[in-house]
Amino acid sequence: MRNLFNTNRWAMISLWVLGLLYAAALFADILAPYSIRDEARDYSYCPPSAVHVMYGGKFAGPFVYGTRLTFNEYHARIYIEDRGVRYPVRFWIKAEPYRFLGILSSDRHVFGVEAPGRVYLFGADSRGRDVFSRIIHGGRVSLTIGLLGVIISFTIGLLVGGAAGYFGGRVDQVLMRVCEMVMMVPGFYLLLALRAAVPDTFNSMQVYCSIVVILSFIGWAGLARIIRGMCLSLREREYVLAARTMGLSHAMIIRRHILPHTVSYSLAAAMLSIPGYILSESALSLIGLGIQDPYASWGNMLSEAMNIVRIQFAPWILTPAFFIFLTVMCFNILGDALRDALDPTTETAITPEAMPVVEDSSRGGVAA
Repeated sequence: MRNLFNTNRWAMISLWVLGLLYAAALFADILAPYSIRDEARDYSYCPPSAVHVMYGGKFAGPFVYGTRLTFNEYHARIYIEDRGVRYPVRFWIKAEPYRFLGILSSDRHVFGVEAPGRVYLFGADSRGRDVFSRIIHGGRVSLTIGLLGVIISFTIGLLVGGAAGYFGGRVDQVLMRVCEMVMMVPGFYLLLALRAAVPDTFNSMQVYCSIVVILSFIGWAGLARIIRGMCLSLREREYVLAARTMGLSHAMIIRRHILPHTVSYSLAAAMLSIPGYILSESALSLIGLGIQDPYASWGNMLSEAMNIVRIQFAPWILTPAFFIFLTVMCFNILGDALRDALDPTTETAITPEAMPVVEDSSRGGVAA
């Protein structure tokens, strides 16, 4: 691979951003000051907390003031700071216990405040739940669904496309007709139909697994057709004919000599496909067919933003939309950079300093 990827500044920035998002999702239990079930109804739609470091003209460390609820002349809820009450922001604080990755028990969080104080970095939702904590926990669903969906769908697409392109004939005809049947149904409507077949008695984990399978089912057909076209030309290469002559099985030839030559395209296509899975899950959760409360995903968090009045008085409930936008943009930039770096027809620019110097025998000197 050429150095095109490493020299692409936006691609490297996108890679770092995605790395931070996935790391935050992995360590959500530790990073989030509150759990996804923690509610404080008295703080419904509380605005983001202002973190102060100065008190009385002196450095006092990070702290937040107490919050008091009042009503204005229009009977709208207003939260004001109670300057007489301070809650220091503690680091590595003891709070609600959890099981990290379902294995290790702990009650330590990176930061927080002692009860009854509350710290809301991104504000609170209608139930007084911390939006920051729910965004981190919701990233576990929204980010991993894209990866798992791509892994499953691309595995199916590679196998079906590789078999159709290698064998040809009736196998090709049957497999491609199946792909066309899947592709001719509008994706979102097929998504809704498959989701409607999932029983309502499923818990959130079962719903999560079913959404992964559903998204994988509707995403493999397009890749299979492209891989099939690539395999039609690859099966006529000399090394494939030599492998057949040596008596290698068809499965071995496809696995070792056909599919590896489609990896460069598959990697770039996978990166460009992940945003579609994230947006599909968000759309399902937004309309109430995806992950349900109290579990969080970026999609079901946006369900509160469907009321324009709520957006007007609590604009911070749109914060999950920013993270969806940021993630989709990073994956698109990363996919474009990978496609350019893995494209064998891409030529790097030749600078005058990089041009070879050869001797010019006719003039007795040197020439570039």
